[in-house]
Amino acid sequence: MAEQFTMMGQTVPRIAIIQGSILSGWGALAYFVQSADPPSVTALIPAFMGLPMIILGVLSQINDANRHHYMHASMLLALAMALGGARLAVGWSDMSGLAIISHLFLLIGGISFIVIGVMSFRHARLVRESAVYE
Repeated sequence: MAEQFTMMGQTVPRIAIIQGSILSGWGALAYFVQSADPPSVTALIPAFMGLPMIILGVLSQINDANRHHYMHASMLLALAMALGGARLAVGWSDMSGLAIISHLFLLIGGISFIVIGVMSFRHARLVRESAVYE
């Protein structure tokens, strides 16, 4: 069994950095293309979620000894993203197109990161347990 978990050739910290970059880029784009005058800061919510995800991913790559702490924190952030994006289920009819896309990014990104994180945690446990029996 491989020592480090990967998904599509990427480590979980790298996925956090990629996902955080996508969210941050989308948040900045949504802020500047919105039609509100003055622009609403709420358009930056994906960026507010993406920047900590980038930071946690970088920290977990730099500090291997505390990687599990950073990844657990990023899982909490992904849960907050999924819960924030879940607003689509109750109120999408009164949202703008940018808000719907932003919520979809948060929802899909949060759920996918939680799934990848759980798979990674299971993998780490299996590696730990197999080392005990060797």
